[in-house]
Amino acid sequence: MQEQRGVFNPRVVDLISWDAEREEVVLMMLEERPWANDPEQLSQLEAKFNAYLAYVFDGHLAQQYPSYENRDVCFRLDCAQSPRGEVENMLRAIQSHAAGEGVRFVVHVIQGTAH
Repeated sequence: MQEQRGVFNPRVVDLISWDAEREEVVLMMLEERPWANDPEQLSQLEAKFNAYLAYVFDGHLAQQYPSYENRDVCFRLDCAQSPRGEVENMLRAIQSHAAGEGVRFVVHVIQGTAH
């Protein structure tokens, strides 16, 4: 049985793609829930981020995708709403930590999502 994708599940890398324009591997995180919808959401986001770091730096990405070895990496969070308040502060801290590890971290608000 395939595990569900989403920020709530740190055991799964939601999507991996190649950005030819930036020449980097993109590991996408999906957050379809509204922010502040789940009291565990921020800790789930932190766990997901840490799992992605481990996936890259423990060599699992290069092992599963040898062509991505020694490539620049970007973590991209696709979310249904613009982050605000506590979420926005946490994402800034995550971006700073990622930058210190040599990883770009971007947030993309999905336009046109139905609620």
